[in-house]
Amino acid sequence: MNFIKNKKILLTFILSFVALFVIGQTSIQYQKDKLPLTLERQIQPIKEIEDPYLQSILEKEINSNKTWRRLIKGRQMSIGIVDLSDTTKFRYAGMNDNFMMYAASLPKIAILLAAMDAIDKGQLEYTEKVKKDLRLMISKSNNRASTRMIDRVGYKKIEEVLRAPKHKLYDEEVGGGLWVGKRYAAAGKKYPDPIKGLSHAATTRQVCSFYYQLALGNLISTERSKEMLDIMKKPDLHHKFVNTLDKVAPKADVYRKSGSWRNYHSDSALVWGPDRKYIIVALIDYDYGEQTIRDLVRPLEKVLKKSRSL
Repeated sequence: MNFIKNKKILLTFILSFVALFVIGQTSIQYQKDKLPLTLERQIQPIKEIEDPYLQSILEKEINSNKTWRRLIKGRQMSIGIVDLSDTTKFRYAGMNDNFMMYAASLPKIAILLAAMDAIDKGQLEYTEKVKKDLRLMISKSNNRASTRMIDRVGYKKIEEVLRAPKHKLYDEEVGGGLWVGKRYAAAGKKYPDPIKGLSHAATTRQVCSFYYQLALGNLISTERSKEMLDIMKKPDLHHKFVNTLDKVAPKADVYRKSGSWRNYHSDSALVWGPDRKYIIVALIDYDYGEQTIRDLVRPLEKVLKKSRSL
């Protein structure tokens, strides 16, 4: 009887140990996968993580759709994707990704970055009003909140931060990038970008670079990157990418900013879940651009999944 009793105690102890080990490993993995990621190496610029395999699969998938092929050829569609699933090898691919387009509200992420930089340098007080406006600007794309933030930081500050050597989110040598040169209101002085004279502009490459650096804690600092991630998480507007992501990845965290004006439609998202770790960005000049962006999610996921099996 004592032998059986001792055997049961031993078995209970072993099972408890195994359970604690599994929980511990899960906790370690969770901490390891928590954003922003911590890398024990220098962060490579987006140019250095371009992947020819991912590029070829992306081009094949997009060109298999006649409408998308036409939009790409006419420079009415731009796409960028980053695979973050393997921390030892991040991968980037894009189409028309250096072609700067009007991006409506998407460049509000540049206002967020400039505001955080100003707060970090003591140039802007991080009041409750500022916090509220930043969240309204990103989550609800509120134009009044965005205009208040532009007035607080100024166009020159936004440009300075975007051009900073650490971030390089606007660079003439690669087609420009993110730019904010007009208040999100009817009145006000304009500050157009130097290349095309656009007021609210982006390239998919530079938007991918924004999210890539954000995910790695490279925008200003790890702490400020974390604050920006918190602001961008769980968007209140569920259209475009998010409409489809709600269906295919309901458990994933989505950090996102989109934009629409007339026939210009744009969306960008950092998707982070158990089976999904990637960035997708699309800029489209097309009447049915909103639906097109919804339709892009599954094919882009297919591209990312297929490229990992090579």
